[in-house]
Amino acid sequence: MLWIKSLHIVFVTSWFAGLFYLPRIFVNLAMVPEGSSAEHARLILMANKLYRFMTILAVPAVGFGLWLWLYYGIGLRGLNGWMHTKLFLVVLALGYHHSCGRLLKKFQNSANGAANSTVNQRSHVWYRWYNELPVLLLLAIVILVVLKPF
Repeated sequence: MLWIKSLHIVFVTSWFAGLFYLPRIFVNLAMVPEGSSAEHARLILMANKLYRFMTILAVPAVGFGLWLWLYYGIGLRGLNGWMHTKLFLVVLALGYHHSCGRLLKKFQNSANGAANSTVNQRSHVWYRWYNELPVLLLLAIVILVVLKPF
């Protein structure tokens, strides 16, 4: 099981690295002036590749996590509230991942001249704040796993 735990840690770390970096690309995309299509296209390409890679990394991260959870049975009998909280935070991280994909689609639509409701209308400042969410999620998850406070 230590191999599975090691792989889980490696894939979670890699997945979260993507969750940390993709919104930074969004900050840059939001700052690109109108008419800079080459820079915009380059950033969209980078974001697309990163999002696909992040998705590939998220699958084994969650898969190995579920394997460990079922093997050890932590929290399956109603005890270990920390595990239930951690699983909730993981679901939030998956939701954040999905929301990054939706935001990326809005940036792509902006490049294609789509209707206003489907294009990015947020500022780079909003994306700077949005970028902090996975840091808080990871911090809370690590504290729960290490300290097991309840």
